[in-house]
Formats: sequence, C-alpha cells, structure tokens
Amino acid sequence: MHLTLKYLASFFFFFLLIIGISSCKKDEILTDSSVKLEFSTDTIMFDTVFSSLGSTTKQLKIYNRNNRPIRISSIRLAGGAPSTFRLNVDGIPGKSFFDVEIPEKDSLFVFVEVTVNPNGQLTPFIFQDSILFEINGNKQDVDLVAFGQNARFIVADKFVTAGSSAIPYALLDTQLNATITWDNVLPYVIWGGYALVDSSQTLIIQPGTKIYFGNSAGIWVYRGGTIKVLGTVNDPVKMKGVRLESYYQDIPGQWDRVWINEGSTNNEINYAEISNGFIGVHADTPFDTSDAKKLMIRNTIIKNMSGFGILSRYYKIEVKNTLIARCGQYAFLAEGGECEFRHCTLANYWNDGQRNTPSVSLRDYTISGANAFNYKLRKANFFNCIIWGNNDEEYEIGYEFGNDTIESFNHVLLKTELNLSAPYYTNMILNQNPQFVNFSEDDYQLQSISPAVNAGDPAFIDADLINDLLNYTRDASPDLGAYEFH
Repeated sequence: MHLTLKYLASFFFFFLLIIGISSCKKDEILTDSSVKLEFSTDTIMFDTVFSSLGSTTKQLKIYNRNNRPIRISSIRLAGGAPSTFRLNVDGIPGKSFFDVEIPEKDSLFVFVEVTVNPNGQLTPFIFQDSILFEINGNKQDVDLVAFGQNARFIVADKFVTAGSSAIPYALLDTQLNATITWDNVLPYVIWGGYALVDSSQTLIIQPGTKIYFGNSAGIWVYRGGTIKVLGTVNDPVKMKGVRLESYYQDIPGQWDRVWINEGSTNNEINYAEISNGFIGVHADTPFDTSDAKKLMIRNTIIKNMSGFGILSRYYKIEVKNTLIARCGQYAFLAEGGECEFRHCTLANYWNDGQRNTPSVSLRDYTISGANAFNYKLRKANFFNCIIWGNNDEEYEIGYEFGNDTIESFNHVLLKTELNLSAPYYTNMILNQNPQFVNFSEDDYQLQSISPAVNAGDPAFIDADLINDLLNYTRDASPDLGAYEFH
C-alpha cells in the first residue's frame, strides 16, 4: 500500500514537472531560422492621391501561425525617414520599429498612409516603397504603391454668416464682371468649403475638366453669378468626391452641392457627370419671387447623391437628355417656379438604407421651420420621360396654397399609385417595369422588351434631342427616357 502511494506521488511530481517544462517552452520566443511571417497581402496599393493631401488609411495584417510567440527584429520602411509613406504598428506611429512580439496563434495590424508631395508633373505619377521585415535572420517585404496626381487647390479661407451658421468659402476672383475659366490641364480640388462665383462673375468650365470636392465642399454661384459647364460627349466635365480609392467609388454624401442662387440667368450644365455628393444641383431663389430664373441641364448624369439629384426652389429649370439615379431622398424636388423635362430617365434605385420619399415631388410651397411659404409652381412639364424606382410610390404633388399650376405629363412611363387623369396626364404608361439593362450596375439603357421602346412622341424632339445621352440618333418613333434602344 505504501509503495503504491509512493509510486503515485512520484508519477504526479514527474507529470507536473513535464507540464511545467512544456509550459515554459510554449512561452519561449521561437528563434528557429525557418520561421516566416504570413501577410494578408503582398502589395498595398493606393489609388490616385492628390498632392499634399493625405490618403485614406490601409491596413496590413501579420499572422503568427506558430504555437509559440515570435519576435520581429525590425519593421521599417525601405525608404527610411524621407519616405512619403507612414506606418502605425500596434498603435505607435513611426517609420521603423524593433523587437515587435506577436503571441502564439495571434496577429498584428500595421496601418499605412501616404502623402504625395507636389512635383510639377501634369500627368499622374507613381510612388513606390516597401515595408521590410526581419525575423530570426529572415527578410521579407510587402510592396507599397501610390499613384499621385498634382492638382489646383481652392481652399476656403473666408466666412459669410447665414443665420447662426458661418459658411466657409474661397473667392475665385476679386474683380466684378470677371470671367473665370477652368481648363482640363490639371484637376481642381475644392477643400474646406465652397468655391464662390461672386455677383456678376461667370465661371466657365471647359470640356474634360475634373473637379474633386472635400467633405462639405461645393461650388456656390452667388446672387447674380453665372456658371457654364461646357462638357462634350467625348470629354464630359466630372464632379465627385476627392477620395479616388475604389472603396469610395459609390459612397454618397462625400461633398455638398453645386448651388446656384437668385438673380443669375443663362446658367447651363452640358455633358457633366455629377456623383457621390449630397445634392447634385441646387437652384434656389427664395428672396426673388418676382420672376423665376433660368438653368438649363442637358446630356448630364447625376447619380448617387445622399439627398437630392436636383433641388429647384422657385427656379425656371429645363432638363433634357439627362439621367438622375440613386438618390437618398428625391431625384427631383420642385418647390415653385417652372420646370420642364424632356427625354429624361429618373431611376431611383436607392440601396443605401431606407428611402421614404418619391423620386419626383412637385409643390407650391417650401417649409422653413414650422412654417410653409407660398412658392407658386407655374409650370411642370414632363415629356417622353421615365420616372421609376424601388419604392411603391415614385410621384407626389402638393398644392398647399391652391395655385393654378399647369402640370403636363405626356408620354411618360410613371410608377405611381395616384389616380391620374386627363387633361394633365395623357399617353401615360403606368406601373410597367421599364426593363433597364442592369440598374444594379448603373446601366439604364433599355432592353428590347421595354414598354418604353418606340413609346415616345417625336413632336417633343428638338435640336438638343436628335441624339440620345450616348450620342445615338433617335429614330422616327423615339423611346422614352435618356437612352434610345439600339
């Protein structure tokens, strides 16, 4: 009996000793020369980054697949201190790090950013570097690639008070009656507020010009100013957010709006692509109700706006051959004034949360606080158009003041549950799917089976509408919307 107990005690002591030795070994740093790191990627690439603006932050994950901790002797940028890239390892910023440990079966994040320095080049250029890792004598690396682009920066440096708010802006020119021309040699970056076209000034934006906006930035055409966006079918003017990385390609709300105030006339936007902001175009004349002013939009794509495609407050606005797609609230909201749409496609397949508003809303009022103000809606015409979306109701009319609005919908494919009748609504196609080619890929051309094919009236075609948005010629029986089936 005593021998058995003695044997058991010895066995138990030996067992504890083995566990202790094993445990100590498990906690020891693995120094084997065969140890290598595993990375989440072998190349970190930054899409176009504008000179002097920092990039978005990219991450690299380092894995320790071993059953024991490892110690990385060094993590450093091959370019050293002058490198345009920056690292953050385990919460610590820098360009070189030493003796970084990763526990067994664990991982470590390395965050990478880059700032591109201006160099005078007109065309995009490339910056390259690499992150060097050394562990137990083994050397590994992860490549870093950044595409840089010089730009002309317009940075808000002034403020104007509006109520309790201070609106930041940059004045484009100090001279009255100045004509400011933007060309396509280098892109423009609007930062920190609005690029302001002052009273009596005209901003002309030439074909192929690219304009990028920072958060809450935009173009502000002040009272009496004028804007002329003069894109062409082969060289459209492009307006979007400043972040060009692939992640941001379809993120709405990255900038504010193109904002046109009262008193200005002969504003035009032709062949423009306006995307990823809050409001595509905001034409607003609340303090000048004597007469509606004018804005012409032709051959333009406005899409992926977190608020409105077009917001018109007591303005005279004409829209032709234009696509408005994916807006978080309204594709088009008119509060008074006059509007006419011809051969336009308003396709509001909003997919970034719930949309509680229709694609098109026509009103004879605007709301400020708890009050509604009378903005007479003089005319609302829609000819040879498509109004569609993923809500059950895509059209609303609201006449709080009982004004004699002349609304005319003729040859329009419309999604609505309203009871619409002549004489204001004629030759309508109600609640029939327009059969777009692929709306999820922003392809709003028509399939051959679309009810919109050959459903238009040629009487509504003028010199601006002989060709569709893609420059295909419309035939004698035109299709509804901005695209002619071919």
